[in-house]
Amino acid sequence: MTDSNHKPLDFTAMYASHDAFRRDLERLAAAVAEDRAASPAVRAGWENFQRQLHIHHTAEDSDLWPQVRERVAGRPRDLVLLDEMEAEHSRIDPLLRAVDVALADRAPELPDLVRALAATLDDHLKHEEDSALPLMQDVLTAADWARFTGRMREVQGVRGAALFVPWVVDGAPPADRAAFLGALPPPVRALNRLFWEPGYRRRGLWAQG
Repeated sequence: MTDSNHKPLDFTAMYASHDAFRRDLERLAAAVAEDRAASPAVRAGWENFQRQLHIHHTAEDSDLWPQVRERVAGRPRDLVLLDEMEAEHSRIDPLLRAVDVALADRAPELPDLVRALAATLDDHLKHEEDSALPLMQDVLTAADWARFTGRMREVQGVRGAALFVPWVVDGAPPADRAAFLGALPPPVRALNRLFWEPGYRRRGLWAQG
């Protein structure tokens, strides 16, 4: 798929989502360290983080990895990489459940569990960025990628998008924010500016006080 007719895939939203996952776990760790983990704002931030990660990983497992797997049939090294992606997802799930329980119980092991989750997720995201995204760039077409991103939009729906878009750019550096929003259709950017971001700010996810 590396011929001159292969249009490069746009991974802007993928990288932006990964950065948002990392940011939320930094916010969770800070809230735990400051003894704010039981606050409604932190719990709301954590619930949204879990939902966004679930949608992201479920779509990869059900729609993305099988599509890539078809394209790399007979390539053992690439198939092993896809096995690793799926195995890493399965290692993250028990940590999510453990943190959820520890948050509810205000368990003393919560700081260690949050650190373990952050390290495990970051390792996975970096592995995906360093190895899986270049593989996808090599073997998927623009139409393949459009089907996957379309499936993500379908799962989110309009109500989900109204939370997802401002969540991704929350606290993002100006250049990253501009790149992500610039990849969206103008009507979506307008909705985000006029309605979605103001509504998101009113939610006060992770807010202190």
